[in-house]
Amino acid sequence: MDGIPSQPLEFPEWPQFDDTERAGLVRALEQGQWWRMGGGEVDAFEREFAEYHGADHALAVTNGTHALELSLEVLGVGPGTEVIVPAFTFISSSQAVQRLGAVAIPVDVDLETYCIDVAAVAEAITPRTRAIMPVHMAGQFADMDALVKLSADADVPVIQDAAHAHGARWQGQRVGELGSIAAFSFQNGKLMTAGEGGAVTFPTTEQYESGFLRHSCGRPRGDRGYFHRTSGSNFRLNEFSASILRAQLARLDGQIMTRQQRWPVLARLLNEIPGVLPQATDSRADRNPRYMAMFRVPGLSEQSRNELVDRLIEGGLPAFAVFRAIYRCSGFWEVGTPDMSVDQIAARCPNTEAIYQDGIWLHHRTLLGTEEQMHLVTQIIADALAAL
Repeated sequence: MDGIPSQPLEFPEWPQFDDTERAGLVRALEQGQWWRMGGGEVDAFEREFAEYHGADHALAVTNGTHALELSLEVLGVGPGTEVIVPAFTFISSSQAVQRLGAVAIPVDVDLETYCIDVAAVAEAITPRTRAIMPVHMAGQFADMDALVKLSADADVPVIQDAAHAHGARWQGQRVGELGSIAAFSFQNGKLMTAGEGGAVTFPTTEQYESGFLRHSCGRPRGDRGYFHRTSGSNFRLNEFSASILRAQLARLDGQIMTRQQRWPVLARLLNEIPGVLPQATDSRADRNPRYMAMFRVPGLSEQSRNELVDRLIEGGLPAFAVFRAIYRCSGFWEVGTPDMSVDQIAARCPNTEAIYQDGIWLHHRTLLGTEEQMHLVTQIIADALAAL
């Protein structure tokens, strides 16, 4: 087909690793204690991750979904409460709410940045609202200035879903410096990974201590009498994963620098393709780690978008359809849903309706390629779109 280069595009593989990870695994193995209560890797990773993100405290957990669930639980989310989430996001954002017995309230997102619409959040706040959960989509910060003000005015805390935002900055401030809890993911495709894993950063010692208890079955440090002080679950990260994450964190800055250099080139070239709109960048988000290279083809049907993704994959690109609107997933409706129909929510979320049908993303390893490859990527997209 048109658009397939004469030589296959060879982007850097993901995950990336070297002898640093190998040494870490051996270090964890030979310390003789493989869980966090006896070893030192998890403790060291938490200190390093907190410092890197400007947070007072970090708590490593089993995965990003558990990071969200734990964050919500620390803020008292449970039966009888509501949490406002973006309608366009990976479904863990809503499932973490629902698994605690609370109701997830989807609201629309901005048509250009794909992040939560603050005006829609304001309209959705009720006396039952216990938290607002913006997602920093693909590394692009949600409007934290407006969200912080709304949070203060409404007396409703923010939880940052920062699963895509390792190393991101908003007007010079790191994720942990914005005064709210933030949840991160280390799933296999994320910007740093141990296959699975997650972390929560806390702005206060009180929240951190509550999180620590709840991530360890409510059991205090050093407990020998099984005094389970709170409810909770076992969300403890193991020592082997932590040793890998320490190595991943050490090379994150260099990878972010490369992606920040490549995205402006790719975005400019995508803008030159008729009908293609790359995800917009808010200038206040002065460091975007670029978890995904996202773009839309407005007016494309969902079926045509899926055909386009297939053509891009055939052309050698690691391409994917974007997330479905969460309210258009049957799993969303199993428990903890608002008293509205799919159509009623969709009518309130026109931007989400558009994005989930005509949006595409490329894996961030694309942006670890060369500048020349950005031109080849664009040519493949242009040719595939023309072939439709």
